[in-house]
Amino acid sequence: MPVKIQSDLPACGILKKENVFVITDKRALTQDIRPLKVAIVNLMPTRETTETQLLRLLSNTPLQIEISLVRMENHNYKNTGMEYLEKFYIPSSELFTHKFDGMIITGAPVEQIPFEEVDYWSELCRIMDYAKENVYSTLYVCWGAFAGLYHHHGIQKHATENKLFGVFMNSAVTKNDPLLRGFDDTFPIPQSRHTTIYEKEVKLCRDVKILAKSPDAGVTIVKSRDNREIFMTGHLEYDTNTLADEYWRDKQKGLEISLPRNYFPNNNTSLQPSSYWRSTAHLFFSNWLNYYVYQETPYNFAE
Repeated sequence: MPVKIQSDLPACGILKKENVFVITDKRALTQDIRPLKVAIVNLMPTRETTETQLLRLLSNTPLQIEISLVRMENHNYKNTGMEYLEKFYIPSSELFTHKFDGMIITGAPVEQIPFEEVDYWSELCRIMDYAKENVYSTLYVCWGAFAGLYHHHGIQKHATENKLFGVFMNSAVTKNDPLLRGFDDTFPIPQSRHTTIYEKEVKLCRDVKILAKSPDAGVTIVKSRDNREIFMTGHLEYDTNTLADEYWRDKQKGLEISLPRNYFPNNNTSLQPSSYWRSTAHLFFSNWLNYYVYQETPYNFAE
């Protein structure tokens, strides 16, 4: 079933060319069902790319999903014009007037800055607090996951010696959890970060449990015990070339950057990498929407 978005959102044309089922407002009105309402708090500078990546994954279910893209009001956007943001995004003040079945809070390139020094931190805290009472299940991605674990549960992020960069294999810690239903015994998750969380510190928090970890990337998937918060430290939404684009971007900036691990064939940057995490990504997002949102959220928002 389709994901419902504005017909002139740039991601709409891209997804239609890929035969991904999208639906416009006009057609959605003729369908006599209540769509799932999902808010995406998009903190990534590559805004249009992230929109397309997430919408592609959210569309892979038999559910109609109505998307609200959310922007921070206390932030000066350098990579996206206000005309675009005002056309396709709602401000956080409007977010607070609605209830949602699900919410996604993305990563952001601010992980090396203390949380309290991020210019929109207080605004994001308001959103995270609002979600606890007005969103049935929230998915926190990469820096968003570190922010959520810190704000809700006091779990600190820690700097890594080098950037954790590449695709890393993971295994389930908690068996038979619906979020990982259908996953292989080991599964890949792309990572691009300078921080991590310590397993021993996560285990000290009784309100959360570890679902998956990696020998090289550490704890990668955590959830609250009431299933209302899912934290993923990686980027399953990444396209095939996203890590390559990040690598060449950093090289051009003169930054110290190692080759992404387990990515370029034979570590040869002239060879085209391939995505071997795509099926894991689709399954992860489908499981989240089905088991943690659709199956549990009330039909009547007032409930």
